[in-house]
Amino acid sequence: MTSYTEKNIRTLEWNEHIRRRPGMYIGKLGDGSSPDDGIYILIKEVIDNSVDEYAMGYGKAINITVSNKSVSIRDYGRGIPLGSLVVASSKINTGGKYDDEAFKKSVGLNGVGLKAVNALSVSCLVQSYRDGESHFASFSKGELVEEGRITCSEKNGTLVTFLPDEELFGNFDFNEEFIESMLRNYSYLNTGLTLKYNGKEFISKNGLLDLLNESLTKEPLYSPIHLKGYDIEIALTHGNDYGESISSFVNGQYTTQGGTHLSAFREAVAKTIKEFFKRDFDPGDVRQSIISAVSIKVQEPQFEGQTKTKLGSKEISPGGTSIRNFIVDFVKEQLDNYLHRHPDVADAILKKILDSEKERKAISGIQKLARERAKKANLHNKKLRDCRIHYNEKSNGKKSDEIDPTQESTLFITEGDSASGSITKSRDVTTQAVFSLKGKPQNSYGLTKKIVYENEEFNLLQAALNIEEDLENLRYNKIVIATDADVDGMHIRLLLLTFFLQFFPDLIRQGHLYILQTPLFRVRNKKETIYCYSPEERDKAIKKLGNSTEITRFKGLGEISPDEFKYFIGENIRLERVRLGNDDNIPELLEFYMGKNTPDRLHFITTNLRNVDAMEELS
Repeated sequence: MTSYTEKNIRTLEWNEHIRRRPGMYIGKLGDGSSPDDGIYILIKEVIDNSVDEYAMGYGKAINITVSNKSVSIRDYGRGIPLGSLVVASSKINTGGKYDDEAFKKSVGLNGVGLKAVNALSVSCLVQSYRDGESHFASFSKGELVEEGRITCSEKNGTLVTFLPDEELFGNFDFNEEFIESMLRNYSYLNTGLTLKYNGKEFISKNGLLDLLNESLTKEPLYSPIHLKGYDIEIALTHGNDYGESISSFVNGQYTTQGGTHLSAFREAVAKTIKEFFKRDFDPGDVRQSIISAVSIKVQEPQFEGQTKTKLGSKEISPGGTSIRNFIVDFVKEQLDNYLHRHPDVADAILKKILDSEKERKAISGIQKLARERAKKANLHNKKLRDCRIHYNEKSNGKKSDEIDPTQESTLFITEGDSASGSITKSRDVTTQAVFSLKGKPQNSYGLTKKIVYENEEFNLLQAALNIEEDLENLRYNKIVIATDADVDGMHIRLLLLTFFLQFFPDLIRQGHLYILQTPLFRVRNKKETIYCYSPEERDKAIKKLGNSTEITRFKGLGEISPDEFKYFIGENIRLERVRLGNDDNIPELLEFYMGKNTPDRLHFITTNLRNVDAMEELS
């Protein structure tokens, strides 16, 4: 029995705590292959401070340089007070954002951001310039290495240069596309601010209107509506795709997971348009195919988590107007006025709503039959092996007291009995569920949503996810496509991606859809086993373990034993998030990859085939 005494109680230094628990401060670490990887959060934390200076009226430019994995960010704000430079960089919960007079509507409120950058970097230089004087402090992993003061002729402001620690982030690389997307958002939300990045400039004159226009991949139904007020800005239009595409921001922070303001905006748009036309439209019909962006400014915003991707605040300021009422009142007045002044836009919106309503009613009978069929099938559903976190129908909808309802849940979509059997036996039954496909699903490209209810596989999958009406009641935070690493597996993956892109693009936009990465090879000797995800990793493993090794090529998930699978879907799980970028045109993507243009696809494949030998190994 392990003893538990006073000797087990420890107090960690601030930097040691950040380095041991980086997820609390920057989310996941990552290697730079995903835009929400930690190395980009480090950049964002520093830029947030610079943007806050601009928002307070100081400094119109921010220079960002990335070279050899080192990041340098220079703003021209007021500069950190010289006497407080070291503590502002290295003492947790210390900063100017606690002073409402110095930073009234800042995104960085916790006194943590710059300290996290400092602690997670192998080297970090913070230098402040104020009125001809400069104070600098250099750190390594949060430990002060050197500091000093000098006289200078530099303009006021702050310079932060840091190199993320490869001991934590591994062999990471910065993706320019992700950085540029971040900087574009900053420019849209801070009109007049110039962000210079490795020779490129990002500046916006029209705010969210520029964001919307640049994100449109085809002509909208009407010219975007642009509404601005005190502490609020909105841009919106409608397209022809399924779902809603709404970007939301708070104090310049891109809230990818939405929150209070997004819910209020969705309600406000539906309510205002229904009242304008004096028709009791279904809110889903009003918002179908909407493309929009909303930005608000809040005093002392409360975010859920240090990475600030979801707003939890209920009020504009402590003791002030509720965010819901603020947004609803603004949209009701401004959007209603706009529609009265632009009857052509109102007519276009009405036609779109009526078309959505017509389609929904046309399949309502099919929906009813599909619901009944799915309900009957679920009673004896061998396709879905659910997880304990969800309601147990046999216990009258009550959750077990032992289950934390806030835990993250995952649904693995697999092909065939062998693969689903391996995952089912090795999964965490509390949070991980498995849905087993029967063969290849139908190619849904070019079909209407009617197919979702007529096709048994799609209907049962939709029922398992609980997304028939909208995504508000989505049962799983992560939906993971887990198919074999062979031609058939890739085809099934493509068919599932087509299904989600065609009918539920918001699942992807909101970051719920993933691809499971499983090893292609197992290289082992009597002492060590290495799992390899590419031929290159396999070759390195063989070199490391020597020639007397056993090499196994996994062609199907069913070939991986449940004991091994626990390793791949547990703490060491590798997930690749499916993403939709601003330049991704869903109709064009689906037409090219899933349409009838076989010669074009063949030409694309042959011209992009990098290594025939590698492809033969993977076949």
